[in-house]
Amino acid sequence: MVLPFSEQLRYVVSLILQKMRIATRTSLYTPDFKSAFEHFSMHTGGKAVIQAIERNLALLKEDADPSMMTLHRFGNTSYSSIWYELGYIEAKGKMKRGVRVWQIAFGSGFKCNSAVWKCIYNEGADIANIWEDEIHRYPVEIPDIMKIN
Repeated sequence: MVLPFSEQLRYVVSLILQKMRIATRTSLYTPDFKSAFEHFSMHTGGKAVIQAIERNLALLKEDADPSMMTLHRFGNTSYSSIWYELGYIEAKGKMKRGVRVWQIAFGSGFKCNSAVWKCIYNEGADIANIWEDEIHRYPVEIPDIMKIN
């Protein structure tokens, strides 16, 4: 319901063609979620979780930066990670009036939830932010395997 009509139409046509067996199973259209949202806030359950969402939604690596960097700096903070992720976007100077953030969260079992956040007021850079002391160091590259001494 948040996608532009053109994206919804492409998906529906793709689904119909697949059901009619005109197209192959792999041709189901993945909507361009960047057309509906400027930023994404994904569950920080682990690097593999974030990368799977990134891959399945056909997002760029940069789209996952708020989530990946929150995981790197604070770990899996469960539901509170949204505030760290929004703070990251804000500290990078990307939170402006009208910007939409899609929050995608997972819980135990089969629980999945999402919300859309819209910035209605741009406070500016003078407000305190959890990232302000280290934002200049991010994003960082997170290796798949980390050496522990």
